[in-house]
Amino acid sequence: MATPMKMKDLFARFLPYYKKYKWIIVFDLLCASLTTVCDLVFPIIVRYITNTAFDNPASLTIILIIKMAALYFALRLLDAAANFYMQNTGHVMGAKMETDMRRDLFGHLQKLSFSFYSNHKIGQIMSRITSDLFDITEFAHHGPEELFIAGLKLILSFAILSSASPSLTLIVFAVIPFVFIFIKFYNKKMRKVFKEQRVQVGEINSQVEDSLLGIRVVKSFANEEIEKKKFEDGNVKYLKLKKKTYFYMGGFGSVNRFFEGIMYLTVVVAGSVFLTKGKITPGDFTAYLLYVSALFASVKTLIQFTEQFQRGMTGIERFCEIMDTPAEITEKEDAVELKHVRGEIEFKNVTFHYSDDNSEVLSGINLKIPEGGSVAVVGPSGGGKTTLCNLIPRFYDVTDGSILLDGRDIRDFTLKSLRSAIGVVQQEVYLFSGTVLENIEYGRPGASRDSIIEAAKAAGAHEFIMQLPNGYDTYVGERGVKLSGGQKQRISIARVFLKNPRVLILDEATSALDNESERIVQASLERLAKGRTVLTIAHRLTTVKNADTIIVLTDEGIMEQGSHKELVETGGIYSKLYSMYDSI
Repeated sequence: MATPMKMKDLFARFLPYYKKYKWIIVFDLLCASLTTVCDLVFPIIVRYITNTAFDNPASLTIILIIKMAALYFALRLLDAAANFYMQNTGHVMGAKMETDMRRDLFGHLQKLSFSFYSNHKIGQIMSRITSDLFDITEFAHHGPEELFIAGLKLILSFAILSSASPSLTLIVFAVIPFVFIFIKFYNKKMRKVFKEQRVQVGEINSQVEDSLLGIRVVKSFANEEIEKKKFEDGNVKYLKLKKKTYFYMGGFGSVNRFFEGIMYLTVVVAGSVFLTKGKITPGDFTAYLLYVSALFASVKTLIQFTEQFQRGMTGIERFCEIMDTPAEITEKEDAVELKHVRGEIEFKNVTFHYSDDNSEVLSGINLKIPEGGSVAVVGPSGGGKTTLCNLIPRFYDVTDGSILLDGRDIRDFTLKSLRSAIGVVQQEVYLFSGTVLENIEYGRPGASRDSIIEAAKAAGAHEFIMQLPNGYDTYVGERGVKLSGGQKQRISIARVFLKNPRVLILDEATSALDNESERIVQASLERLAKGRTVLTIAHRLTTVKNADTIIVLTDEGIMEQGSHKELVETGGIYSKLYSMYDSI
């Protein structure tokens, strides 16, 4: 587990989110001041009436009592209005800050490379972007407010009580430092266990997501009991962490009540002694009892706030952990827009290894693809075929060497313009939860319905789409589960048709399809490839026979290069692979 961030560093990262709402927080604290004053005035009124009754009963008239009651009633109206602002606008401010942080977090997640998602569970990320930030909302609003009110009450109470009896006040306040020492001790314990809870919630989310998204596999193997056992293990672990949390909270509350009793006992014993010796008036003694109640309510609020504070700090820390993850793929400050793309691609001595693994996936790759040319990449699994293609749109950056597009290093271009010029059709098609129309439109957001239909026709998808219950407005289900593999692939091809890129990457786009679907999809891909620079990764070698150039890529680099006819005649690796495939 990573070393916990220092509290001051967490605050330094969080405080800038208050900047947009500084006047709201200022007025919120002003309202908090009013409610605090209203709470503290009542003991003063009781003290005045009690002392008046003992010192000069005749002066305690009905008129005076009505005036005191009217004053307190007016203060309570003011208190109600101030409290409404705090509960309403204050909470909205917290929700807005949560929205800002979630926007920043999601924006940063969009910048992170594939390697980040290869090493992190989606459930854990979801936990950070939802439940963690909700706790930050509560903390953002209540944090300054509760601390301000409690601090103000402590200061004002000390000032008011000192005016009556400095000696008794010092005795009473001598107990408070022990309470705060106790709070500091438990803060460390609670922060640690709250973070463990957050991690485990993420684990449960990941396990549930994994199980539900793979529910068809689960049922096909009749492994429901295994999934239930996996979930139960995570659930029980979370229960143990909750028990640990409640153990600390129970100890926290018990010692809190003990200190509360000690404070009351101190006031009653010391106050009674002072009262018998005439060092304090009955009114002051009564006020003391009321103020101690208000005073300890403040301390109690601080203690109860400790749980919320630790949840908030844990949420902020987990937020910062994601925000501090560097984006491996970044733009140069002087990056330019890629315009008028021709599609000439050149690999110049390209070497690549993943950031968490020093073993080279690609080494010394040199390859030139002319404008409008077609290159097929074949070879054994693990040779780096997909990695080679992923370097072109900068899903990963080369470790050494360079990739040129139209004679210029791709790192000179903005990511958006570079990726807008490249279309990718993958073996594993991802359709978003929505309609057929929305999934095709993803290729060019804002495209007209007519343009979307034209793209679907070009992809050979229009006919089957029109046979769906609601045509283009048919809901495809989670990840397109309501469609067949061939149908999903044709929709993904329509998406690329709509995008109309100059460079096309086909990553085993037909390898998971049956023969009939492959035939239909292959025809769509051939139409899509016309007039574009195309890189095709394929295991089915019959689909790449017509490529201008075929390269054989292994873990030792490009071993062979040439046309289908040339490579077959050479009798090398490609010839053997083709012979094996042809004999099946």
